[in-house]
Amino acid sequence: MPVRDEDLRRACGPGGTLVELDDRFERIGARYSGKVRENFTRGDERIIVVTDRVSAFDVVLGTIPFKGQLLNAMAAYWFDQTSHIFPNHVKDVPDPQVMRAVECTPIPVEMVVRGYLTGVSETSIWRAYERGERTFCGHRLPEGLAKHEKLPENIVTPSTKAPKGEHDESVSKDVLFERGLIDPETFEVLEAKVLELFAFGQAKAAERGFILVDTKYEIGRTPSGEIVLIDEIHTPDSSRYWYADSYETAMRKGEDPRALDKEFVRRHLVAQGYRGNGPPPPLSDEVRCEAARRYVEIYEGLTGETFQPNLEPPAERIARALGIA
Repeated sequence: MPVRDEDLRRACGPGGTLVELDDRFERIGARYSGKVRENFTRGDERIIVVTDRVSAFDVVLGTIPFKGQLLNAMAAYWFDQTSHIFPNHVKDVPDPQVMRAVECTPIPVEMVVRGYLTGVSETSIWRAYERGERTFCGHRLPEGLAKHEKLPENIVTPSTKAPKGEHDESVSKDVLFERGLIDPETFEVLEAKVLELFAFGQAKAAERGFILVDTKYEIGRTPSGEIVLIDEIHTPDSSRYWYADSYETAMRKGEDPRALDKEFVRRHLVAQGYRGNGPPPPLSDEVRCEAARRYVEIYEGLTGETFQPNLEPPAERIARALGIA
């Protein structure tokens, strides 16, 4: 049963989505705010609160109803599904929008894996190819590829981790080595592992009728030195998904493939002339609700589980779950 329209509209109203956390949450531990997640560290534990904020072009655009619940559930699902390939930082999920995890030291590199020549931002692999560039992050690209076409093989195109409010930078592995962000031996191990993770995700998505187009992985070290996955994995925020059954038709017609991720929001903004420079135009409730429906659809489609939103005011519910109400 799909999420009811009246619940989506109500969640668009005041207090219906989680935008910020008030000062009482500071009691949890030392705070770090990301674009979407609020992180609190206490000892060797991290409490991650997934807000309903949505970002694109490295800019926070507003909120989407139930997005935090969907992202948290999707990340928990994929962390569980992939733990045999790559260990992760998850301890448990005490609330639909909260994850308890092992406190890790992040490796300051995002491992981005791409399977298709696509993207709408000025820094995307497609925009670079369109400009005539045939080397992207150290990978040589063949001539004659079309927009959205499958690459000859999946490739890792790492990026730097920019501070909040700044833009990540896609670079070759040699640039990472020159800047001292990661050593060649560690990169080689991680490159093989994320390619394995991505292939696993693509196979699972294909079973459900979707194409996992690209994604990013964040990685850290536990206090004992173990390298683990952190943050999120294969969610609609960190990954691009298309419907498999209409992909070939879209390619023949020269159209964009039907997407089931926040690419819908990106394309909506691009259609208004916004690509990340200056203040973003506001998202209408109609766009916010449609984005929420797409998040629900990809969650249910990939996991095979029905999404049942918790309709309580999120801030109070989360405070109660964390014992600070």
